[in-house]
Amino acid sequence: MDQKGLAFHETMELHEMVNFKTICMLKSKLMQGVCFDSDLKAMMEKDAQQSIHQMNELLELYKGARTF
Repeated sequence: MDQKGLAFHETMELHEMVNFKTICMLKSKLMQGVCFDSDLKAMMEKDAQQSIHQMNELLELYKGARTF
C-alpha cells in the first residue's frame, strides 16, 4: 500500500470483504448451537476464530481508507 492510502474502489472492496468475513463468522458461531457432532462443532469454532483473525487484519487496512 502506498503512502496515499486506499483508492475509493479499494475501500469499497475492503468493506465488502469485512462484511463477508463477518457473515462467515456469525454463521459458524450460530451453527455451533444446533450442531451435535463434536468434530463438526470444533471445525466451525476453528473457522470462526480464523474469520475473527482475518477480520482484524482487514480492519487494519481501514487506516488507509479514503472516506471523503
